[in-house]
Amino acid sequence: MSNVRTVSDTKRLFYTIHTRPISSIYRRIVEELIVEMHLLSVNIDFSYDAVYALGVVTTFNRFMQGYRPDNDKESIFQALCRAIEADPQQYRSDAEKLSAEASESSKDVLLATLKLTDDAPEGAIKNLVRAIAGSDSFKYSRLFGIGLYSLLEAVNPELVKDKEQIAEMVEAFSSSLSLPEDKLSKDIETYQLSLDKMIQAQIVLSDMVKADRKKREEREAKKSGASTPENEEVTASPDA
Repeated sequence: MSNVRTVSDTKRLFYTIHTRPISSIYRRIVEELIVEMHLLSVNIDFSYDAVYALGVVTTFNRFMQGYRPDNDKESIFQALCRAIEADPQQYRSDAEKLSAEASESSKDVLLATLKLTDDAPEGAIKNLVRAIAGSDSFKYSRLFGIGLYSLLEAVNPELVKDKEQIAEMVEAFSSSLSLPEDKLSKDIETYQLSLDKMIQAQIVLSDMVKADRKKREEREAKKSGASTPENEEVTASPDA
């Protein structure tokens, strides 16, 4: 009998760790992450690395932005990692270090690092490139692709707004790391589109929350007998 955890096992453990209800607009995001991270964690060819961690952390932070109550976000992230028997602090720490290193770099330096040229600076990114380029069994994943995109964004936020520059970097990543170029390009494009849709959904949700709050305040004002300009005219003193 196989002892490999199932998706149901992982989901059950997640909801045991995070016991509060998850807001409906975010539930699908969380459950998709649970499934994706689970399937990778039980894949014999999968190996954790900092780029993957950056992809997980960035995806979570971006798509959970605006979640209420805000304090629940960390509990959900902790549960995501612990449900696949991973260390959430390691994910955050590795992602932060990689992003910080990229933010002090440039596009040209990143390209040199990908090519492992002699003048490329030593660091976490170069070590990862060496390890992945020298591996015969590296398994590419969508979250790894988002991690690469996040590296570009850390190098220069304007870079990811330019389709030609993204295409150039995708080609460089694919060539140096033996990644499926079409798949990486498609994953990045889908990620960008999903972000745009999520931002729009969050704006709509924010407007709905504001409208609902205004209605509640108006109902409470009426219940408490708060005066309105119209009421003041009706109840004005006869001596006025």
